[in-house]
Amino acid sequence: MKANLIRSFGDSHVFAMADVEKPQVKPGHLLINIAASSVNMVDTMIRAMGTDLPFAPPLPAILGMDFAGTVEEVGDNVSGFNVGDEVYGCAGGLGDLSGTLAEFILADAKLIAHKPKSLSMREAAAIPLVGITAYEGLQRAGITQGQRVLVHGGSGGVGHIAIQLANYFGGKVFSTGGGDKQLQMIESLGATGINYTTESVADYVAKHTGGAGFELIFDSVGGENMLNSFEAAALNGQIASTVALVELDLSLAHMKGLSLHVVFMLIQMIHNVRREEHGQILQHLAEIADADGLKPVVDDNVFSLAQAGEAQDFLNSGKAMGKVIIDNTL
Repeated sequence: MKANLIRSFGDSHVFAMADVEKPQVKPGHLLINIAASSVNMVDTMIRAMGTDLPFAPPLPAILGMDFAGTVEEVGDNVSGFNVGDEVYGCAGGLGDLSGTLAEFILADAKLIAHKPKSLSMREAAAIPLVGITAYEGLQRAGITQGQRVLVHGGSGGVGHIAIQLANYFGGKVFSTGGGDKQLQMIESLGATGINYTTESVADYVAKHTGGAGFELIFDSVGGENMLNSFEAAALNGQIASTVALVELDLSLAHMKGLSLHVVFMLIQMIHNVRREEHGQILQHLAEIADADGLKPVVDDNVFSLAQAGEAQDFLNSGKAMGKVIIDNTL
């Protein structure tokens, strides 16, 4: 089969097309013909940082985590899937799990779900990593009907899904963005836009909550921005963050009695623990999508399998509007 390999870590020029052996199906797994795959920031980090990350794959490696495609073979001890089923998942590209920048992937069936019927392969491929992350963060933070929810970075990959899911779960959703395009996208997804470049945290907390703060904050920016989340949170508020690799003074979080939920959705894949939770979440996300509660924003640019490096560079450029997708059939 065709695959886009890396034989060393570095910039986007390390990618090279190659013919590799097609995987053989094994118990507990599905052999899937990949139609489309999406690019995530963690993919670019693995390529660039290599062994500085503890979950980098051994070389030569096939990167890529998210995909949508069609089941070609079903391994023993797998139920619920048949040859020809359209499926999606986040199932490779790290550790000993071969990735999605290839014609086929051998995937642990626990990590897979039937794709949303209402979405194209490109749209479905955009969901898994960011969808699981947003879903897990909102659920762990205990989202409930009527809560005021603030999403930091609502025009990003995770953030734009978090807005839609927070709406679906009954939240009153607000989101920060830094420009007209970002704010237009945020508003189109059903959130009240907040321009963080012109409004201080104190200003928008006063404006939208009467000074009480937001009961739940989903912070997809993280890092130093968590201090803004602490300031914006209500007393005993819940904060879910996807970027917690930072040293911060927790005094304000202590005085407000805040709860912080760190979301790192790759744990199940890296450590092979409770992988079935990902499949279950993906199945629920498909149901939400088919109920018109979720539709990923996909960038208009089309990249072929051979253009994986260009696709990663485009994501890193910050010019993409929505998720960057690779068409594995081109």
